[in-house]
Amino acid sequence: MKQLLILSLPLLFLAPGAKAEVNCHVHQLSGWWWTAPEVPEIEVCVENTGSEAVTSVVTLDVETDTHVAYQSFRQQADIGAGDSATVTFFFHCAPGFYTCYLKRDNQPVDTFNIGFEPENIVSLPDAQPDFGPFWDYALHELSLVEGQFEMTEDTEKSNKTGRVYVVKMRSLGNEEIQGYLTIPRNASKKNRYPVLVHYMGYGSEPWYPHPDSNPDMIEFVLSSRGQGLCQPTNKYGDWVVAGFGNKDEYYYRGAFMDCIRALDFIEQLPEADTDNIFAEGGSQGGAFTFAACALDPKKRIRAAAPWIPFLSDYPDYFKIVSWPGVPLQTEQKKQWMSDKDFYAFLSYFDIKNHARNVTCPILMGIGLQDPTCPPHTNFSGYNLLRVPKSFVIYTNCGHDTQHPDWDNRQKEFFRQNLKNISRK
Repeated sequence: MKQLLILSLPLLFLAPGAKAEVNCHVHQLSGWWWTAPEVPEIEVCVENTGSEAVTSVVTLDVETDTHVAYQSFRQQADIGAGDSATVTFFFHCAPGFYTCYLKRDNQPVDTFNIGFEPENIVSLPDAQPDFGPFWDYALHELSLVEGQFEMTEDTEKSNKTGRVYVVKMRSLGNEEIQGYLTIPRNASKKNRYPVLVHYMGYGSEPWYPHPDSNPDMIEFVLSSRGQGLCQPTNKYGDWVVAGFGNKDEYYYRGAFMDCIRALDFIEQLPEADTDNIFAEGGSQGGAFTFAACALDPKKRIRAAAPWIPFLSDYPDYFKIVSWPGVPLQTEQKKQWMSDKDFYAFLSYFDIKNHARNVTCPILMGIGLQDPTCPPHTNFSGYNLLRVPKSFVIYTNCGHDTQHPDWDNRQKEFFRQNLKNISRK
């Protein structure tokens, strides 16, 4: 076996004319992200199972995640018949995430992301001077709306382990929002259970917590205005642009308040151990989780586990991926709004600007290959947290995390943060 050492970055692949006679695989050293003093390193094994020697020219172009050309590498590989080569690439870079484009003989082979020192990515807050008063007034308006909490058991979903309810309540603007609630059958005012609040992703289909899946907790899945259970009466259209241009009418002002109203509902449940309320959610649900932790004036969430969080660091976000930038920038043009005013508007709803108001421990999960909520944006808010925190990067995941590993990590994280268990 040949050993080729290349002081650059990934990868190496096939030889021209060799067809299926050349195979390779990548050793994902350190999960494709590194922290100093480590040096990013990727190892590739190339095998020639054919009867003739092969040669291939491999090109690797590296960009920042904002699509700025960073480095480019070119390497010729010669592999004898029945032989193999292990190629090690090193990549020296600044903190951040990078996209790598691999070509073989000028033909695209693969595209993938790597990361280095993610906790040292700097994305400063850009909150406007009235950021705090704006949200304080929203909370005041919410407090003036009576919750009108209603619970109706869904007997088809209930079983001997727990009861499932459809919940309806009123939120900001007297908007009706809904959710699914599961309560263990032996829960009572004297036998209270910890609570897990789930915040849903953008446009997710309604779902309920099966009573047998987590029998040691009360679980509530919120459907924010116009989404989930509320989608049949959705009056907002495309939520991300609804009310754009008027921060008092923008969709996410109301949706963030829906997240707080969900906590109001949990707080009044006699079976709920309100010392142990936890929250989790992915994508939009990850943003909602951050927002609920930051905005809740009572700080009722004991610990939270957002994953692949949405709505963070808009100025960089829109340089990396096209959605939701394109529909929002279309609205910007319709309203003749300058870039300065555009990003000032969005700053009120930017999770990174809420991060410093989070007071509970955070566990965050991300997908390194996420094309929707890129890792850079996940860490923009995370790095501004001033609480006990940790993260998990799933190397091969896109806009998701690796289940059930992530689910088990969440459960253990919540277990470690339990306090003053009321249930005997």
